[in-house]
Amino acid sequence: MGNKIYRLFEFAYIGMALFSIYLVITNWNSNRDRAYIFVFFGVIAIFMFFFKRRFRKNIEKRNQNQ
Repeated sequence: MGNKIYRLFEFAYIGMALFSIYLVITNWNSNRDRAYIFVFFGVIAIFMFFFKRRFRKNIEKRNQNQ
């Protein structure tokens, strides 16, 4: 059950990154400062996806060894 929740949060971060990229595209010409903020959020969301994925795989590996 725990691994499914971790995996769900991983894909939630990808969803947030895609939404941020969409907002960057829509705001780029009208409000560039806001677009830069969403670029930052998108990069952080992608980083968190890979961080959480690595964390989940370490937990799975630890559970297999026990």
